[in-house]
Formats: sequence, structure tokens, C-alpha cells
Amino acid sequence: MKINKIREMSSPDLEKELSELKTELFKLRFSLATNGLDNPMKIKEVKRDIAKINTVIKERELKENNK
Repeated sequence: MKINKIREMSSPDLEKELSELKTELFKLRFSLATNGLDNPMKIKEVKRDIAKINTVIKERELKENNK
């Protein structure tokens, strides 16, 4: 997911996307532990997307507090 697309999303959408990505990460880790995973790099991608969303959320919080 591109950072520009994330920045265009509203805060509720970001929270929803964040929870979906965390659920997906859990499922990927579970799948990796039990029967193997076709693409282990998917875990890395999901972690990065979670970090990007958290960054944008934190930026917005700081912006709100500075006003």
C-alpha cells in the first residue's frame, strides 16, 4: 500500500484498515507455524503497511495537539 493512498484515507478508515491488517498478520503467522506459507514475504509487507498506518495516525495526532 502506498503512503499517499494511506494519507488520503479518513481516520475511521485507517483504524478499520489497521485492525484488518493485524488480523491478516495473525492469520499469516499462524499459517506459517502450522503448515507453511507460499509467500513468507507477505508477512513483511503486512508489517510495513501496519507501520505506515501507525505513522500517519501519529502524525495526525501530533498535528491536532500542536494547534
